[in-house]
Amino acid sequence: MNTLVQEDAAREMCAAVFGALPRRDQRRRAEEYVRGLLSTPGRKSFRSIAQHTGGDSAAEQRLHHLVTGSTWDWRPVRAALVEWLAATHPLAAWVVQPMPLPRSGERPCGTPRCRQSFGVWFVSPDVVTPVAWRLYLPDDDIVPDEPYEDGVTAAVLEALGSADTPRRPVVLDVHGVDAPDALTRLPLAPFPAIARTQPSAPLRMADPALPGYGAGPRPARDTLAAVTSLRRPVEWHDGSPAPAVSLAAAVPVTTAARRPALLLGEWTDPRRPPAHLWVTNMRLPAPVLLRLTKHADRVGRTAVTRARQTGLKDFAGRSLTGWHRHLTLASVACAVAALPPCGT
Repeated sequence: MNTLVQEDAAREMCAAVFGALPRRDQRRRAEEYVRGLLSTPGRKSFRSIAQHTGGDSAAEQRLHHLVTGSTWDWRPVRAALVEWLAATHPLAAWVVQPMPLPRSGERPCGTPRCRQSFGVWFVSPDVVTPVAWRLYLPDDDIVPDEPYEDGVTAAVLEALGSADTPRRPVVLDVHGVDAPDALTRLPLAPFPAIARTQPSAPLRMADPALPGYGAGPRPARDTLAAVTSLRRPVEWHDGSPAPAVSLAAAVPVTTAARRPALLLGEWTDPRRPPAHLWVTNMRLPAPVLLRLTKHADRVGRTAVTRARQTGLKDFAGRSLTGWHRHLTLASVACAVAALPPCGT
């Protein structure tokens, strides 16, 4: 995006999104922070942003106070961001992916346990940007003994419940989550979702016409190995001129909790086990499901660029509320950077 277009986009979005802030000075400084994130090269610290934008030590202190010392609630700002995006771009899916935190220097909330966060990304045909975040805080005083799956679910519910948006699938691209459990338990069960799962996840074949029916639970990889004759080629696009092709098969299964689901396998090499396994509560054809999972690849590629461009990983304070405010402002910066140039 060229500078002039980005300036116009930043102004329009910030006016809409930061209208959720109660005070004029907060709205002005939030926009200054977003502009600083987008224009400051390298690591985005309060000092580097202030110096790059021509400010002095007082400007640095104002930015520091905005993020770590102010009282504004980040949740209405995130909700306003979702509303603005949904009103201007056709939502295709939500994607949840982890964002590992730096393991050196100071860490958010001041503890070495806080090394994982989850981002919920808004995905449309032309815009990919984060809109909600959550830290995984095991054995923390704020979220005591929160299970991994609950942390992921909470991030999803925050994004989906923050604004009136069309009902679209949730793609959970999170390793280590008990995907069948996360999909079939409340409160996530009512939402259409597809989750990456482990080859060892125990599932029961639910179609009496397929091999393995009635044999009890067995690993997902074994279930798919029994139905390789059902594999069909599926074309999908990753931004390259020519489409990519994978083999895919979807089979009805039941989870350990006896809930119905579909198990999707993707083979990039027909001679090897499936490269990717997913479980979903949606009843859709395998090609549709496979293409849906490719939104996760788009997010993964985008996240690397946006983290560097907008400082998603650069907060070095010890305040949980400060981390949330920084990630909220960095998400607005991501959204500005994601907007296509005018006329495209």
